[in-house]
Amino acid sequence: MSHRQNGEMAPVSMSVKNIKARYLIGAFIVIPALFWYVATPVVRVHYSKEATDELRVIWNTQHNIHKEGMLPGQGTYDTGHIFPNEKFFMNFDWWNEKSLRRCIAITPKWGGVIDIYLDGRGRIETAKTGPDVIARLKRCEGDADPFRP
Repeated sequence: MSHRQNGEMAPVSMSVKNIKARYLIGAFIVIPALFWYVATPVVRVHYSKEATDELRVIWNTQHNIHKEGMLPGQGTYDTGHIFPNEKFFMNFDWWNEKSLRRCIAITPKWGGVIDIYLDGRGRIETAKTGPDVIARLKRCEGDADPFRP
């Protein structure tokens, strides 16, 4: 390839092609990472500031288990799978030192965020948790109803 310089043909260096190749390679690296970040479903649980007890929580996302504590006013989150199979599950267990013990099975929203709000007593706060989110929650088999005292 060449271009005109002072009326004569002058060669164009190969750096233009190299720059295009670098952008193309960069796009092949960035685009999948960006897709992964945007498409991964996220579930967040918020605990009321009016609560008085610490909650102990367990996230179990297809046998990937982690435990933590949650103080009043704090929150926690976990991510689902972008391409879940038929065996996929996501459970959230929580309890306090007194008597509360609850568990919900969650169907994450592909490419979105689900926000679940717990009231001061540790129950799911249906006034703040949207109906579309509540439709994605169900009681874990054998556990108490997470929406009732």
